[in-house]
This record gives sequence, structure tokens and C-alpha cells, in this order.
Amino acid sequence: MSDARAELTDLEHLGRAHVIGCWRVGDVVIDPGPSSCLQRLLPLLEARPPRVLALTHIHLDHAGATGSLLRRFPAAEVWVHERGAPHLRDPGRLLASAERLYGADMERMWGEVLSVPGDRIRALRGGERLADFEVAYAPGHASHHVCYLHLPSRTAFSGDVTGVRIAAGPVLAPTPPPDIDLEAWQASLDRLSSWQPARLAITHFGAYGDVAEHVRAMRAALERARTWARERGEEGFVSQLRSAMRQGTSAADAAAYEQALPPQQSYQGLERYLRLRTQAASAQAASQSPTERAGEVRSR
Repeated sequence: MSDARAELTDLEHLGRAHVIGCWRVGDVVIDPGPSSCLQRLLPLLEARPPRVLALTHIHLDHAGATGSLLRRFPAAEVWVHERGAPHLRDPGRLLASAERLYGADMERMWGEVLSVPGDRIRALRGGERLADFEVAYAPGHASHHVCYLHLPSRTAFSGDVTGVRIAAGPVLAPTPPPDIDLEAWQASLDRLSSWQPARLAITHFGAYGDVAEHVRAMRAALERARTWARERGEEGFVSQLRSAMRQGTSAADAAAYEQALPPQQSYQGLERYLRLRTQAASAQAASQSPTERAGEVRSR
């Protein structure tokens, strides 16, 4: 059984507070972060070795240290969605994708990324009950994203599904490539809300008890981001997002927002999503017969 108390460790990514947090409930560690932050995390884990590394998704800021930690704690089990599991066993494609975004900064940002032995992975689909945790499949930010509800405390560990919120700042949507899906994301927020959690524990950054208001703000943030990307282009999107990051925050927390949620990457993810949707709509229209297209026009 898990201790009902959730503990947050600020990993102080690149020396900055409030960018990446690692959560722990008893012997379950949720999203251990990148290997570049292991000097912050390892002393705590060596004092109390983890039984489980529960990953919301495999992006490097959440899960990059997983393979390194399995070398140190080989008895630990890794929970991850079944779509993410192959990339833990063989992280080659994941690293190639990240290198396109980060280039020469890869090592400084994330550190080593080692493979995870397949026999240590528990692949999830969503809907599982694992000891004191319930699992929900929650795509939108990533096609392999899951959330965990700690049942005794009613705390939802929501990864990036509930966005980025730092101190007194706004709720903002992290939308990096490659597989943003805004419709799936809204459905995932429905699923998470159906849990009726008492609080949200998010990676970027902290715990919040105003769950319903936070989720409403997240829904609005997704729609604003869609509009900014569609109507303003990259320069306008970046300007709008940076302006939002400064609302009600200190200079230090505004810098933490930008590190946790790089504006150019968020635009790139949305631009790809919108472009693919346009292409799919065009392909569907082209495949229709003239009679079908006329009927569609009459029905509007």
C-alpha cells in the first residue's frame, strides 16, 4: 500500500526552480525527469529506493532518467503506456526526434538517455488498478500519455494534460510536436474530471486544489493556442504566449514558464496539427463524389 502523502522534489532543471518537479507517493515515483537532474533526485532515492517509476509519458523532461535509474535500482518496475514502451526499450527514434529540436543542447538539457530492460516494463492501456493507483489513458499532448489517480488522497498526477502552471501564473498549454491532438486532449480532460480528484499534481509545477477552475482554464488555453497559431503565425503566437507567461508572475517564474514551455516548440506542434487536419479534410473532400459534395453543401 502507498503512503497517502504526495511529495514533490524540485529538480531545479539547469539550475532554475519551478521548471520540472518529480512526484513521489510512498515507493512510487511519478515522472523522474531527465538525467541532467539526477544529482537532485538520487540522494532521495538512495535513501528510499523506488519500487515503481510511473511515467505519464516518455518525453525527456518527464522520463529521460528512467533507464539510468533502472541501472541503479534494477528491481524497480516501470509503468508506461503501451505506445511508449517500445521507445523505452529502444530510445533511438525518440532521441533522433529530440535532437531535431535541441541540436547541440541535447546533452546539456537532458543528459544520458539509456534503454530500459523490457522485463522491467509494465505496459498500460488505461483503466488499470495498480495497488492504490488508477490509470487513465489521456492522449492529446502525446498519443501515449496516461494519468494516475492516487485513490486514498484523490490526487491526480496529470503530467502535461493539465498544462503548465507556475505559482500565481496562468494555466498554459504545452503543445510541442509531434502528435498534438486538441480534440483528444479535451476528451482526456473529460476523463480526468470524471475522477473528481481533490487536487492536481503537475510536473510544471506543483499541486493545485482548485481542480474545476484549473480544468476550465486549461480548456480555454487550448482554444486560445489554436487561435493564435491559426491566425497569427509563429511570430504572433510566440509574442502572445510570452505575454501570457508574464501575467501575474515574477521575472523568475516567467523564465521558468519559458523553460518548461518553449514558445517556438509549442507553435511547431500546433502548426503541424493544423496542417495535418487541413490535409485530411482536403483528402476527404477530394474522395467524395459530386453528389455527396452537393448533399453536404445542402445540409449546412
